[in-house]
Amino acid sequence: MAPVPIFPIKVGHIDDVQELRKTKPTTIPERYVRDQTERPTLATTLLSSSSSPTDDIHIPIINLSKLMKANNNTTTADEFHTEIVNLTTACQEWGFFQVVNHGIDLSLLESIEMVAKDFFMLPLEEKQKYPMAPGTVQGYGQAFVFSENQKLDWCNMFALGVEPHYIRNPKLWPSKPADFSETLESYSREVRKLCQNLLRYIAVSLGLKEDVFEEMFGVAVQAVRMNYYPPCSRPDLVMGLSPHSDGSALTILQQGKGSSVGLQILKDNTWVPVQPIPNALVINIGDTIEVLSNGKYKSVEHRAVTHKEKDRLSIVTFYAPSYEIEIGPMTELVDDVNNPCKYRRYNHGEYSKYYVTNKLQGKKTLDFAKIQVTNSS
Repeated sequence: MAPVPIFPIKVGHIDDVQELRKTKPTTIPERYVRDQTERPTLATTLLSSSSSPTDDIHIPIINLSKLMKANNNTTTADEFHTEIVNLTTACQEWGFFQVVNHGIDLSLLESIEMVAKDFFMLPLEEKQKYPMAPGTVQGYGQAFVFSENQKLDWCNMFALGVEPHYIRNPKLWPSKPADFSETLESYSREVRKLCQNLLRYIAVSLGLKEDVFEEMFGVAVQAVRMNYYPPCSRPDLVMGLSPHSDGSALTILQQGKGSSVGLQILKDNTWVPVQPIPNALVINIGDTIEVLSNGKYKSVEHRAVTHKEKDRLSIVTFYAPSYEIEIGPMTELVDDVNNPCKYRRYNHGEYSKYYVTNKLQGKKTLDFAKIQVTNSS
């Protein structure tokens, strides 16, 4: 969520999808209709139905209390080791997992969901007081739009920089709902602690000392984005959110209660739906961890699909290193013979700027950091 300079970008007319749903419930404007190759196929839209045979495919579940209690000697060494092995598998083979017993008060999860939903249900004129300017990623609207003919996602977004304070744009923090700012502050504080704890155990799973990321990251950057996906009469033609990987170190996703199943991750060239577990949070590894782990843990492409009758709300927190620091593979994870260096060192702020000024397109933005291997023959 790096602050980026506003440069002249023509994005053309962008319909607000909630308003479309209200006034023209069966109309899908051309800008939302995906090219044939980009459409969610019937098979992948069926993945979201409860009768789907893929219901047996579940992303890993990590019980954070089994890791946390090790510090209080209430978890045995065996239990701790088993959960670290589970975490390693989740990061290495999936890039995604759901975390249970995460320590965040469930009433706080309900509160943030309520204020987010209340915000999206405000009249359009009220939400438009907080516009997302073209080329930026804070405010209300559609992010990652850079041309007049670019296909749009069937989604309304509201995004805010949270930490450090200098990335905030106070004019974009809404006055309605009245408890929005206070709830977001409390929620973000708790999610920040969760990210710090998860990064400790991810470091341990990589064979590194547990505070290595916290020491390296400096004052970590944190941002939140709320996504609202109205129902869509033709979910087979549109994309809720384009396929992409995240530029952060970690992304924490809260899926709204009663929402349709919309999140899908790319696993073995198949789009797998993430079935929500009550009170769990979905965690995914971002590009930054892929680089630091020298590719041992990979950021994974994911997308959102829409539903014909149900809406969907998600609240996403991005947690990343300070913009000032340099990122590159950890020397302990580079071996010239068996695991040569796959990524160059780069300034994290520079990468963040590159990420937010390019449209979402799979893992293409990570090419920024990849060392290109050339054949010497």
